[in-house]
Amino acid sequence: MKIAKDGISSVVYMALITGAFAFISWIPAAVLLALTVLVIWFFRDPERKTEYKDGYFYSPADGKVVEISKSSHPFTGHCTKVGIFMNIFSVHVNRAPCTGRVDYLEYIPGKKLAAFAPKASEINERNFIGFSTQWGAVMMTQIAGLVARRIVCRLRRGDILEAGQRCGMIKLGSRVDLYLPDDTVLKIKNGDNVKAGLTCIGVIES
Repeated sequence: MKIAKDGISSVVYMALITGAFAFISWIPAAVLLALTVLVIWFFRDPERKTEYKDGYFYSPADGKVVEISKSSHPFTGHCTKVGIFMNIFSVHVNRAPCTGRVDYLEYIPGKKLAAFAPKASEINERNFIGFSTQWGAVMMTQIAGLVARRIVCRLRRGDILEAGQRCGMIKLGSRVDLYLPDDTVLKIKNGDNVKAGLTCIGVIES
């Protein structure tokens, strides 16, 4: 099982602690071993192949669609917002929703309230990633939640990403919002389960 790069330190730490307790007592060592296995599973990073299609926007995260609404942002203008809630059992690695150039990055400190609520998009700790594409501006927002402790994003302005390419993660679940051009035809609905880089969220129909 492949482990996400940003989860390796956590896995190594748990393995070392488990190994140390193995010389002291088997009971805590067994408990720590079970926790280590869970940490490994939490930070799994499965290989996925995104099928490139013109005008297709893919899910940036594994999880459940909890919000579909009209919105606006200085980078995107008027747009369609799709909120995806990631629980602690979801794959935490985030992927680019489409092919494009990173032209907007903004990190905003905030609270860590339950991420499934629409209000979380406005008051929680979050990180905006804006892509310039041939179909218009597209943006995804990584949002920390009640359990998530850290947002990871190592992108820089000017980076060129392919659809489905890894672009960060939110450790231990949370929420990712996707802002799409207003003329996007959505292919999902509230309550749908989606997978990063595989599930088509919407299409620009020519």
